[in-house]
Amino acid sequence: MPGRKVSDLQVFQRAYALSLEVHRVSLTLPKIEQFALADQIRRASKSLGVNLAEGFAKRVYSQPEFKRFLLMALGSSDEMQIWSRYVADLGYIDEQQAQRWEAEYREISAMLNGLLRKVLGVAES
Repeated sequence: MPGRKVSDLQVFQRAYALSLEVHRVSLTLPKIEQFALADQIRRASKSLGVNLAEGFAKRVYSQPEFKRFLLMALGSSDEMQIWSRYVADLGYIDEQQAQRWEAEYREISAMLNGLLRKVLGVAES
């Protein structure tokens, strides 16, 4: 990965695109949800890409820091799978959109796990 930018990573591109969608949808949630649920999903979806970027920037100097930020990004991705279900169950998004978000976050999590394995030097099983 030397010389690459975080924006070159497919996992970053997918996470970033999805965070933009989540942000736009969150703005349509009822006013009562804007300072709680909507804010939470905006922060969780954005933190995924931001943590990936911060860790990626530190990778050359500190593999442990890279790993730490990858784990935080993974946590945000898994968190968004739950928030997607929560928002759907409250009726703020339809079931099809929730399932698409959940599937995309599962795939992003799998990609992050693959990157973690590569960083840790662990063979695929």
